[in-house]
Amino acid sequence: MFGLMFILRTSSSRPCSRLSSLRNPPLHRNYSSKMSSDSHWLSPADRDQLVMELRATGWMEVEDRDAIFKELHFKTFNQAFGFMSRVALEAEKMNHHPEWFNVYNKVQITLTTHDCGGLSKRDVKMAKFIDKIALSM
Repeated sequence: MFGLMFILRTSSSRPCSRLSSLRNPPLHRNYSSKMSSDSHWLSPADRDQLVMELRATGWMEVEDRDAIFKELHFKTFNQAFGFMSRVALEAEKMNHHPEWFNVYNKVQITLTTHDCGGLSKRDVKMAKFIDKIALSM
């Protein structure tokens, strides 16, 4: 067995990466189950309170969908793109990706949770992160 592992390590990196994935199964199962608790619809009382807080920071409810929307304006394209990059890194960590559109210095963002077909705690958490990043730019 050790000889086989030595041969795999000294050959191309492809077999080695396959072998390591067999020995160390991906952790995304635990991550997904942890995040799934945030994927449930908000209760009506929680929803009213949280959406009211988000409205105060410029978020709007989307009419034909169970989603929230915000448009942000930056000084330059570089600033808008930098903002999007920071949000993208957090979105990867959260495994929750916004729908967005960018033209020059304008970024439009829609948040909804496709897993539950509507607004969830994950959207609220992402919206608050987006607001925090936008204020720091």
